[in-house]
Amino acid sequence: MNLFNEVLAAKKQLENVVAATPLTQNLNLSDEFQSTILLKREDLQIVRSYKIRGAYNKISSLNEKEKAIGIVCASAGNHAQGVAYSCNLLQIQGKIYMPKTTPKQKVKQVQLFGKSFVEIVLTGDTFDDAYASATADAIQNHKIFIHPFDDEKVIAGQGTVGLEILESYKEPIDYIFVPIGGGGLASGLSEVFRHLSPNTKIIGVEPKGAPSMKTSIEENKNTALKTIDKFVDGAAVKQVGDKTFEICRYNLEDIILVPEGKVCTTILRLYNEEAMVVEPAGALTIAALDFYKDKIKGKTVVCVVSGSNNDIERTAEIKERSLLYEGLMHYFMIQFPQRPGALKEFVNNILGPDDDITYFQFAKKNSREVGSVVVGLELKNKKDIMAIKLNMTKNGFEFQYLNDNQDLFTQLIG
Repeated sequence: MNLFNEVLAAKKQLENVVAATPLTQNLNLSDEFQSTILLKREDLQIVRSYKIRGAYNKISSLNEKEKAIGIVCASAGNHAQGVAYSCNLLQIQGKIYMPKTTPKQKVKQVQLFGKSFVEIVLTGDTFDDAYASATADAIQNHKIFIHPFDDEKVIAGQGTVGLEILESYKEPIDYIFVPIGGGGLASGLSEVFRHLSPNTKIIGVEPKGAPSMKTSIEENKNTALKTIDKFVDGAAVKQVGDKTFEICRYNLEDIILVPEGKVCTTILRLYNEEAMVVEPAGALTIAALDFYKDKIKGKTVVCVVSGSNNDIERTAEIKERSLLYEGLMHYFMIQFPQRPGALKEFVNNILGPDDDITYFQFAKKNSREVGSVVVGLELKNKKDIMAIKLNMTKNGFEFQYLNDNQDLFTQLIG
């Protein structure tokens, strides 16, 4: 396969189907990093992510017999929406398997884009369950399975993002940051730059809790992770594709791992400062800039904003993860005296004027002198935590610091 030629062909195939999304300079980020920071706004696609590119390019390439039989895919989000919209445009019947745990908003969007041309099947609790059901259906009924990333046509479709960037910006680009989930976007885009802008350094970005591509490259083989943090759901996969692994190991300059909490801080910042609504995967590349700030100073940098399918119900979790990462949210299990005035004493003697109790869980046991209390504190200054711990020790409050005890934190807080 000549992947670059496939990308060029995909560009023609996608004309009048996908939007040529804006590539715009972000003044706040450019000023902060003393660079020219350009954002490729794939969050503004009609399905709010770049996934329509690969899905449509693959489905439109099928022969008439394959189209008549119909297609199958598995997805919990953006790929499903891209496939659904493509089925609607091409008037092909598609069956989309999604986990039962998929938020209703995402299921509704898939049906909206696919209309009468898609059937949604909710099965299992995880993407792996949905994937197993979808592939079994494809084999049994001789349907084409539309893989979310490990397919030449899908990779080529995603690669058109790279062509658009180079068409929009004629000056040299020093760095481009691209998110990595299964690796389809990074593979297609990096192949375009390898041919047309070989001096541009391609930096892949993965969530710290799902470093499947970085691990595979370090192990020199496509390696499946045993467990992952699924929070950055658009980029959290246990194993990348075989095809994408081979391309990325050759084309990528580096891979940055971004903590999930840093991603959350970036999501909130983009909303507050830029009125941009991005999903966790869409914030990855911008969140990664801090880790490269010395190298990109004075350079021209492109960040691919991959999608904006964020669920408003996740806002509370996003805020808390951000506060935890920034050192502004702290949880303790404290042995509290079971006597009148103990809480007032804690507030007056332990907390500073800007500290706020945001979580307090306590059940009184009359037969005991002390009882276990789980307390969550939100601070204005992360340095204040040292004074709080010191004050508790001085005033005789025995405590366990839960932020450093992940297993106990998960059990008590979730």
